[in-house]
Amino acid sequence: MKISEYASHDAVGLAELIARGEVTPAEVADAAARAVEAVNPQLNAVVETWAAEDTPAPGSAPLAGVPFLIKDLGVTMAGKRSELGSRLAAGSVAAEDSFLMRRFRRAGLVTIGRTATPELAYSTTTEREFYGPTRNPWSPDRSAGGSSGGSGAAVAAGIVPIAHATDAAGSIRVPASANGLFGLKPTRGRVSQGPGADEVFNGLAVQGALSRTVRDSAVLLDLIEGPEPGDPYSAPRPERPYADEATTDPGKLRIALLRQPWGGLHPTEPVSAAVSETARLLASLGHDVEETQLDLGVSWEEFVLGNARMWTANLAPWIDSIAAATGRPVDETTLEPVVLASYRYGHQVTADEFVRALAIRNSVSRTFAQHFEHYDLLLSPTLPELPVPLGVYGEDADRLDGRGWLDRLLTRSPYTAAANVSGVPSMSVPLATAADLPIGMQFTAAYAREDLLFRLAGQLEQAAPWTHRKPPVWAGA
Repeated sequence: MKISEYASHDAVGLAELIARGEVTPAEVADAAARAVEAVNPQLNAVVETWAAEDTPAPGSAPLAGVPFLIKDLGVTMAGKRSELGSRLAAGSVAAEDSFLMRRFRRAGLVTIGRTATPELAYSTTTEREFYGPTRNPWSPDRSAGGSSGGSGAAVAAGIVPIAHATDAAGSIRVPASANGLFGLKPTRGRVSQGPGADEVFNGLAVQGALSRTVRDSAVLLDLIEGPEPGDPYSAPRPERPYADEATTDPGKLRIALLRQPWGGLHPTEPVSAAVSETARLLASLGHDVEETQLDLGVSWEEFVLGNARMWTANLAPWIDSIAAATGRPVDETTLEPVVLASYRYGHQVTADEFVRALAIRNSVSRTFAQHFEHYDLLLSPTLPELPVPLGVYGEDADRLDGRGWLDRLLTRSPYTAAANVSGVPSMSVPLATAADLPIGMQFTAAYAREDLLFRLAGQLEQAAPWTHRKPPVWAGA
């Protein structure tokens, strides 16, 4: 199988070819391996590959034989390294499959390796000392986003059609925007975090995927959603498959346009122009679009402080547990400066401060939910700017403490974190470009309304197709 033919198909398309016997799983796996060799040296998106194991029989599962990559964090595969992008965890090997990994296997996916993440996924750009920076296939001197930047770059460059990703403040949607992909952050409790955790970062983090087509993300979410034994809570199950929703007319929607964030960077001219064009596209499809202001019930400063306290208070004991498992010290030899500073900040968070941070989370969740009493969806840019040059995030970063680093991350991604704090689903759709770089538009829905997001995403994919756009670094070239 030629790499160009392999890269031209999405996951559903490849599974169909395999099921019909037009190509064997081994031929597809070989094409994926050659795709890694062709473009990964330019991107540094994949940190390890391995031979396909336990390949399912053609047609035995919805995505049987489709090559897949897992992020180096958030999911574990028995017998494979799980290093979390950190020197502190270097060489660590997972003892068992996580619940989500078991569902990936049951879906028929053939996991061929793991993708880059910033250290402990603690950034929205994938630049770290352990393996070096991940580069954007649209412009290799620019960031691929984060923290699922390795998965984003790998999918955008045609290495695999879909890859695992996580999102605690935008880590699915940010790389989706930066790499010109579709990325949906599911509702809190939609996908199990077990057995190693009940919830991650007090429910801010969720599991999902990045893909080039809407149907791939919809099919995969159908296959991985739902509770596992011992989960602390779960989202209401969908009334019908998300794959069906992706081909269903959404009807006339009431969409609130949030052009300006209530803190952080405001959109640059190319992004603002893309927002206006998206609003016109939605109106042409029959939707009502109305500009409004975002109200989250707290100030931007309170929001940043609350997040910093929640994040670092969770980060500190996590780092201590890794150090205990590896026998390594927690210092400059094992952690990058901003993560070490955040670790120290987390150990200083008092119980009173942590409870107050949870109260901010509740206030934001309640206020944010009120927007959906008047609107079906909220529209904003995913990011306020085009993908930034590598190194921008790290400028003078060694001077920042834990709150200062979170402030930097949220300032550069001011639209995404509210959905994590409130637990609602949100997606980035690659609807625009400027200067040959992708721009994602973010749509956010009420709790458990992924169905509505998929309906609109399917409509937008038909009205303004994006899969024909290929980056300069492309496996199928």
